[in-house]
Formats: sequence, C-alpha cells, structure tokens
Amino acid sequence: MIAEFESRILALIDDMVEHASDDELFASGYLRGHLTLAVAELEAGDDHSPQAVYDKVNEGLETAISAGELSPPDQALVAKMWDTLFQKAKGE
Repeated sequence: MIAEFESRILALIDDMVEHASDDELFASGYLRGHLTLAVAELEAGDDHSPQAVYDKVNEGLETAISAGELSPPDQALVAKMWDTLFQKAKGE
C-alpha cells in the first residue's frame, strides 16, 4: 500500500513537469526527495498508511526548516504543494 501511495504522488509530480512554474518545479523536486526518504523509513515499520506518509514527510520538512534549508516563502510553497499532492493522491 505504501509503495502504491508513493507512486501516485510521484505520478502527480511527473504530470506537473510540462506546465509547472519554476517555483512549482523546485517544490515538487524538493518534495520528491523527502517523500522517497519518508517511504524508505516507513517501510521498516508497521504503519504503512497514507497518514503515516504525510506525517513522516512533514517531520522531514520541519527538520529541514529548522536547519535553515528553506526560506519562509519556500516553506509556504513546499507546504502548500505537499498538502495538495497528498489530498490528490489520497482521493484517487
């Protein structure tokens, strides 16, 4: 289930490439890395739910923000895109 959910989100990201703005491409690429890492970490555990993926990605984003990786505008952009991608993937 977790791999299927990850695939749905990655497909949504891939579908954006042709029409996305530079900011959207940045955010989607940034999220791709966090998503892949989160899924890899979750595969070793028992909770493979979409909510676990959402929470783990958010945890990674919070760590990155705390480390100063994203400016405030980029933080907002990435957070909004993550919420949108998650909702779309969950709804499919």
